[in-house]
Amino acid sequence: MTDIRAEITTGQDRAEAGFGDYVQLLKPRVMSLVVFTALVGLLVAPMSLHPVEALASIIFIALGAGASGALNMWWDADIDRLMRRTARRPVPAGLVEPGEALAVGLALSLISVFMLGLAANWLAAGLLAFTIFFYAVIYSMWLKRWTPHNIVIGGAAGAFPPMIGWVVATGHVGIEAVLMFALIFMWTPPHFWALALFMKDDYGKAGVPMLTVTHGRRVTRAQILAYTLALVPVALGAGFTSIGGPVYLAVALALNALFVVGAFGLWRRTEEAALLDGYRAEKRFFRFSLLYLFLHFAAFLAEATPWAEPLRASFTFWGS
Repeated sequence: MTDIRAEITTGQDRAEAGFGDYVQLLKPRVMSLVVFTALVGLLVAPMSLHPVEALASIIFIALGAGASGALNMWWDADIDRLMRRTARRPVPAGLVEPGEALAVGLALSLISVFMLGLAANWLAAGLLAFTIFFYAVIYSMWLKRWTPHNIVIGGAAGAFPPMIGWVVATGHVGIEAVLMFALIFMWTPPHFWALALFMKDDYGKAGVPMLTVTHGRRVTRAQILAYTLALVPVALGAGFTSIGGPVYLAVALALNALFVVGAFGLWRRTEEAALLDGYRAEKRFFRFSLLYLFLHFAAFLAEATPWAEPLRASFTFWGS
């Protein structure tokens, strides 16, 4: 396998990169999830910030997420070009040079961490720096190509944003921040393994030891169910903290019931049935997993709004 980072492309065979290509380098879809969960972590915290300080902090967290994306694309360019899902990314497509992606990633890392420290506090900046390091080095350079548990451990990188948002507002890590982290951390394996079930050929072709490649789809289905069941108490437990309440618990109960039913359905399916319908159930579970996470954090946000206070007071009374 030729390492794209070592290739030299000439001006004649390399297309001109546009602004949109550099935006794609930052993985905007992943960045949008980071921004949303970090914003929720900031807004549900018991301390309030000046709107300008809050906006600046979210912008710098977003830049940190973009830095992680650029560094990941630089390092993974050789395997990205072998997979249909990633072959059109700016670096493997030849639109952005690997060296440019590395420079953008490093520059944004320094800017985002330093500016977040100035705008908010240095604990939040330290967590952002660790998140970038974890995603770019621990996950991308080590775990992803070494172990089938890559996404289990590597999921921590995507779980830090709400904790960073909480620390921006409070200056410390609370149990609520830990539970928001745990919610994303436990959600990540079933989410990505569902994707891997219908993208196995891509990972195998690229030599990525995803669980579907190393242990097969049968084991992967069982692991999706196991992690989904382990996720339920984490998701529901958050409802009994200061960021939870009746609105959140109602949403979490419904979502987790549906998620468990979906995971159980995947576990029962045979490969013959999946092949016959084009992995329709797996794709549906993957799409629902995105909605699952979004609605949990939307429910956290709803609990922080003034109109939810009467419900929270009633919930506290009946629970006392």
